[in-house]
Amino acid sequence: MYGNDRNELRRLFFNSWRKSRDNDALEPLEALIVEIIRLHPEYHALLVDEESQLDKDYTPEMGQTNPFLHMAMHISIQEQLQTDRPAGIRVCYQQLMAKQANAHEVEHTMMECLGQMIWQAQRDSRPPDEQHYLDCLRELCP
Repeated sequence: MYGNDRNELRRLFFNSWRKSRDNDALEPLEALIVEIIRLHPEYHALLVDEESQLDKDYTPEMGQTNPFLHMAMHISIQEQLQTDRPAGIRVCYQQLMAKQANAHEVEHTMMECLGQMIWQAQRDSRPPDEQHYLDCLRELCP
């Protein structure tokens, strides 16, 4: 799930959710997106309102989490776990699961480190620092 076009990425969420509701066949990425959406019922209403949500900005001043970023971070973490990249992330995840035993909540915990890595990369105009990300995750592990 890569790309720089915000609207294109958001359309992927809208279309995946629509296809799921219509019982249409889903591609593997769409199925993953639908799985994440199902875990977030608070976003279901906005995902049926593409017209008003496609261009909506979510800023810290609004006091809302960007739902598309939030769900994309879940997907990123799941992809990282599948590939064990950065190397060692799967071990950290397993340790956090032993402590929390709820995959969704473990991903939320991991998002703190992922969000920090993304923010630092954007702030410093550099590629994301996987080692810093992994170090942050290891601090969370028991």
